[in-house]
Amino acid sequence: MPSASIVIPAHNESRVIGRLLSALLREAGPDEFDVVVVANGCADDTASVARDHGARVVETPVPSKREALRLGDRAASAFPRVYVDADVVLGAADVRALCGALAEGALAAAPERALVLRDRPWPVRAYYAVWTRLPAVREGLFGRGVIAVGEAGNRRLRDLPPVMGDDLAASLAFAPGERRVVRTAHAVIHPPRTLGDLLRRRVRAVTVVAEIEGGPLAGQEARTGVGDLLGIVRRAPWLVPHLCVFLAVTVVARLRARRAVKAGDYTTWLRDESSRT
Repeated sequence: MPSASIVIPAHNESRVIGRLLSALLREAGPDEFDVVVVANGCADDTASVARDHGARVVETPVPSKREALRLGDRAASAFPRVYVDADVVLGAADVRALCGALAEGALAAAPERALVLRDRPWPVRAYYAVWTRLPAVREGLFGRGVIAVGEAGNRRLRDLPPVMGDDLAASLAFAPGERRVVRTAHAVIHPPRTLGDLLRRRVRAVTVVAEIEGGPLAGQEARTGVGDLLGIVRRAPWLVPHLCVFLAVTVVARLRARRAVKAGDYTTWLRDESSRT
């Protein structure tokens, strides 16, 4: 039996899924992982790229991440189960570290973020300099593109209501003592390459929080307060200009998200294409 099943929902990800699968399988033992790529609603050659890299592929015409995760669960053969976004990079050693945390008693585990920021414009770098220091961001499992669960954690995820922000909902489904960020595992994340694309991501994030606030997970959402921001600049005064960018992006994103929230539009996925080049 494989030591873990890795489920990868992929919607038009032919440009990036190869780098993920190469990293996952490069140092994996023979049949160590059961890798299932669910190509959902694809108009490109995501499925063929995944097959060429040795993954099992499930195809569906429905462009839905939630449906893709459901189909991936049905096709997967082993626990622990690791859900991975197609646009991140994760290695075999990282998967082993996540599975180790589950074996030690965590119900859910996620890796540290390794953000690729070296060629991003200064406003994007400034935003993430603050965002990555927020307590809720440091402690939560969301925004990492990866979450690993055992059978008990998997049952809890299946009971979650359908929401656009599945990673935030998954993080909130577990109490702090039940989840773990594994410091020895890293997911390489490619942030937006432009300020405009960063704003698209943040508008989606604001919409996600509004949807969760109106549902059964209300009251558990990860909130950032003024005290958190003041604490960041007290520890690192040089971040004051970065905080100004962070606040400006946050305000603009909230203003732009008002229309979607007012209309109850929690299905329009504002995808960042710039990070997929």
